[in-house]
Amino acid sequence: MLGLVVTDHLFRSYPSLAEGELAKVRAAVVNAGVLAELAADLGIGPALRLGKGEDASGGREKPSILSDAMEAVIGAVYLDGGWEPAAALVMTLLGDRIAEAATGPGGQDYKTRLQELAAQRLDTLPRYDVQEEGPDHAKRFFATVFIGDEECGTGQGRSKKQAEQAAAQKAWRALTTTGDCATAEVGA
Repeated sequence: MLGLVVTDHLFRSYPSLAEGELAKVRAAVVNAGVLAELAADLGIGPALRLGKGEDASGGREKPSILSDAMEAVIGAVYLDGGWEPAAALVMTLLGDRIAEAATGPGGQDYKTRLQELAAQRLDTLPRYDVQEEGPDHAKRFFATVFIGDEECGTGQGRSKKQAEQAAAQKAWRALTTTGDCATAEVGA
């Protein structure tokens, strides 16, 4: 259901994008990581019925479980109300991400965007420092991105990749808005 709604929207809304670019945009928003983020943002984890073992091992925060739960919610809306309500839900949840991913190279891959921007404007590449906290079943990762010696952004996530992407997004937004890292939400 999710893939169909996003594909339909992309095909109708971005007719000038090449097939390969449409596929990249779709992949940027229809994936387990994005679904897990949405589920976490919506607070689905606490509403899940889990077995004692899964609950005790942090299952309410596991990306794979959150992703599956988000898919189940979308599927339930489709089964209950049909195409229109399900499509409306998907577009409400993902519309901004789709538009952002369709804006150009890199889509929502802020690490790539930041790397290209830093290489072009500053003739250097970003580097990431990543720390992790917590037990194996509920790790949190904290990333800081540096351009040269300057700290340009921080981020956190349930995986190293998510944390780096969050840090890169803050740095990229600061660099594209004001031209320097000083405005990035460092430490936020």
